[in-house]
Amino acid sequence: MKSLAILLLLLLVGIISAAAEKPAPKLPVGKETTYVTGPIDKDGYIDYEAALNERLGKGITPEKNANVLLWKAFGPTPGGNKKPPAEYFTRLGMKEPPERGDYFIRLQVYMKDVLKLKPDDFETLHDQQSRATKRAWGAKDFPDIAAWLTANEKPLAVVVEATKRPAYFNPLVSDRAGDKPVYLIGALLPSVQSCREVANALTARALLKLAEGKEPEAWADLLAAHRLARHLSHCATLVEALVGVAIGQVAHNATVAYLERADLTSKQLLDRLKELQELPPTVPMANKVDLGERSFLLDALQNIRRGGFDGDTKPTPEELKALGTIDWEPALRFGNKTYDRLAAAMRLPDRAAREKEFDAIDADFQAIKKKNRGFPDLQKLVADGGTDKEIGKQLGKDIGEILVALLMPGVRGCQASFDRSRQLERNLHVAFALAAYRKDTGKYPAQLADLAPKYLATVPDDIFTGKPLIYKPTEKGYLFYSVGANGKDDGGRWHDDSPPGDDPGVRMPLPPLKK
Repeated sequence: MKSLAILLLLLLVGIISAAAEKPAPKLPVGKETTYVTGPIDKDGYIDYEAALNERLGKGITPEKNANVLLWKAFGPTPGGNKKPPAEYFTRLGMKEPPERGDYFIRLQVYMKDVLKLKPDDFETLHDQQSRATKRAWGAKDFPDIAAWLTANEKPLAVVVEATKRPAYFNPLVSDRAGDKPVYLIGALLPSVQSCREVANALTARALLKLAEGKEPEAWADLLAAHRLARHLSHCATLVEALVGVAIGQVAHNATVAYLERADLTSKQLLDRLKELQELPPTVPMANKVDLGERSFLLDALQNIRRGGFDGDTKPTPEELKALGTIDWEPALRFGNKTYDRLAAAMRLPDRAAREKEFDAIDADFQAIKKKNRGFPDLQKLVADGGTDKEIGKQLGKDIGEILVALLMPGVRGCQASFDRSRQLERNLHVAFALAAYRKDTGKYPAQLADLAPKYLATVPDDIFTGKPLIYKPTEKGYLFYSVGANGKDDGGRWHDDSPPGDDPGVRMPLPPLKK
């Protein structure tokens, strides 16, 4: 990013006449330019970090915020990382956790510090942990994993309580010193990886408890993992949201294993189904693009206007003079229009229409990248004797197009991940309804439509096609699935099958785990 800023500045200094005498203009503030109108820092720029945190944390008190309690389980340096800035905890409305406490121990740390294993032996335990989240298991099967869970009993109890809170706010705070400008791109995500690791611990513990006959405790851990996945969808960034999707996948796999093993009555199964249906909805990925990712783009644009990104190297007077001749309004407007378009495409309810718009967006940006090689429009304008105002406007347009093309998130993949997570949620509902039907009748139905209205008010369709899920009852079980993001019927094969497929579904009985 710094190299882009330097490249643009050198280009500007070489093209713009040194006769430009006007001082650097303020960035035009408004919905179509800066998107937010404040707060303004001492240099006259939008403090996007503060603006974003104010919006995300509005109305969320520390008592409601699951993240506050999660930090009491993680400790001040989750995963051995550097402590977050003091402002991070101020934003959360809590004191920094003390240095010592009953904090969650990462498996990597446990293997190294407690088991005294060599790095060459780590893979074996990581594999055991993964298997423990997918099938019921006993302490004799994976004794080191069982001991690790026992060591984490207290922090995991705190995590379970945290997930019961109604809100989640994770402030974005950059690691800065003194009065240096705030660069949103430097904001930290200190607890995200820990959330993923405690989800693995919760699901592994759930399937251990299930094998020990402690079904209610197992279900409580599974629900906590599902709630944690939903909490992370209330964040600002796509990175956090995708971690939430990954946690949801782990929770789904463990819940299907629970469903196969748990000996429940029809009423208990329907009670469990109701609890799944009452979980809060996952926040759409489009919301991250509309607010958080847009803020990253606009903040990056104004930081080019400041003269760089690292905050340590001050721009030269010549560079500042060059920057001051640019009309930044076209860049800001283009950025906002692009993110408006991205968010609107992601929110289209019809997937075919959504994919068509994604194709159009991709084609438009390929054309923009091709057009801007060598800045032909700018070079021609200079060669034709364009005025400083005309050159400044063209520069703003070029900078906006280049930076948006560089920072534009992969919305198609993110949306596919979100759709897949929603499909997995639907799949669990269908699987629990099938189990209850079998308890009542002694067999699985001939078709999924038979589940309505007694077991499901309506049988959900495939999110990716809008058509019924593919259902294949067998002598001892069933297979049902969605065709997935690729839109093709892969016979119900998933990513870990051979050959791999892209069909999220449920098979009963569960197939043996692959080595």
